[in-house]
Amino acid sequence: MKVLSIRQPWAWLIVHAGKNIENRSWRSHYRGRFLVHAAKGMTRQEYDEAKAWAYACGVLEIPAFGELKRGGVIGSVELVDVLDHSDSPWFMGPKAFVLRDPQPQAFMPLKGRLGFFEVETAND
Repeated sequence: MKVLSIRQPWAWLIVHAGKNIENRSWRSHYRGRFLVHAAKGMTRQEYDEAKAWAYACGVLEIPAFGELKRGGVIGSVELVDVLDHSDSPWFMGPKAFVLRDPQPQAFMPLKGRLGFFEVETAND
């Protein structure tokens, strides 16, 4: 199954709080469900900036800095399109991965990689 590493708290926002756009600098031809991998790295500044953006998008609470799971899969979501612009408040550009149907799952430790990567699952 495809996996995409996303820094926290953005990964949590996708799986739990309605973040329907993942901003990337590159395009993807892939469409379909992928696992959301919460990257290991996260600075306090990244957390604070994401928390402020989430608040502006209507998300009033996110887990505390030390409570966010990192370095593993936290759920899955479906990639339905890639756009150059979106009216979503989550859009920052330059590319918008349009997401739907997030599904949380139990944390599964996994080393992240750049771009989409493959991992075997019980369903493979």
